[in-house]
Amino acid sequence: MISLWSILFLHFTLLLPLFVNTAEGALTFNVIKFGAKPDGTTDSTRPFLSAWASACASTAPSSIYVPKGRYLIRFAEFRGPCKSAIRVQIDGTLVAPIDYNALGNSGYWILFIQVNRITVVGGSIDAKGAGLWACKKSGQNCPVGARSITFNWVNDGEISGLTSINSQLMHIVINSCKNVKVSNVRIIAPDLSPNTDGIHVRSSIGVTITNSIIKTGDDCISIGPGTRNLWMEKILCGPGHGVSIGSLGRDFNENGVENVTLVNSIFTGSDNGLRIKTWARPSNGFVRNISYRNIVMKNVENPIIIDQNYCPNNIGCPLQGSGIKISQVTYQNIQGTSATQVAMAFDCSHTNPCVGIKLKDIKLTYMNTKKAQSFCKNIGGTSGGVIVPDNCL
Repeated sequence: MISLWSILFLHFTLLLPLFVNTAEGALTFNVIKFGAKPDGTTDSTRPFLSAWASACASTAPSSIYVPKGRYLIRFAEFRGPCKSAIRVQIDGTLVAPIDYNALGNSGYWILFIQVNRITVVGGSIDAKGAGLWACKKSGQNCPVGARSITFNWVNDGEISGLTSINSQLMHIVINSCKNVKVSNVRIIAPDLSPNTDGIHVRSSIGVTITNSIIKTGDDCISIGPGTRNLWMEKILCGPGHGVSIGSLGRDFNENGVENVTLVNSIFTGSDNGLRIKTWARPSNGFVRNISYRNIVMKNVENPIIIDQNYCPNNIGCPLQGSGIKISQVTYQNIQGTSATQVAMAFDCSHTNPCVGIKLKDIKLTYMNTKKAQSFCKNIGGTSGGVIVPDNCL
């Protein structure tokens, strides 16, 4: 006769492989123990979500572990709030279905939403975006596409050591978050892949992006409305469309962008360098307290550019002035080569001129030896040190 204690022991033994107690007291949930298959073809979405549910319910800090291998993942929403901190350690590669329709129309592939104290470390994610890019290029009726990994309403989050390959749309999105760190990431997509921004930040406070390599088909880093206290350091950008604030001012009622810093970074062969872009129509938004310091440009088109006359296809904004007020923007120790003869272009709004623009120690040449040019319109500011091309302030 089997005793009750024997039954309980057997039951516990069967559950034990689902988690491991680490020496630090944190629980580790291995996705393979929940049924994930590292073969790249078996749908492992449900096992990943099951591991998340267990970690999220844990009252002690926990980890989700993804061993080496390739894991096929469809749209996955990892939702909080959770009871304690969670670390997702990826030693393998997450791959999206080859059929781009399989991700649906949610706009997301891997979504972390309403989670505090979440850390995603290591590994690779491959969104298989080439099929959707080809569909869009051919003019067919295509789905909108999916962002690869998104933090929505996340506080105290981190993404570190992740490689993102061939996103359908943006690679990493930080939206409506507080205190998120992105470090040591690698982002890879062809230079003509559409709308594949490397890292997009909007409506977020206290984001840092450091020590990252971004090679993609759109902005290396794009900064949307409502971004405050953003620090970027040691970024290698190119190919790509540079580090862009904007486009802003598409809507009249729009939160501003302020306290943004980029330092100690290198741009190589990018379509833009340091760009601020706003729609040429009324808006109550603003851009202020922006600092670019110690930047190297290598054969970059438009190394320094403010464009307040953005009006794609001349629809909805011709002959209007941008309402975005740009002020207190500093460019210091910007050096290198421009692939366009106009290396500094300040095309500010005729209804809201740029004010407080500061240039210090700028040295940009055109094609290594030729003299570069600058362009200024509706702008006021100061300069110091050596300014090349000629200062037009």
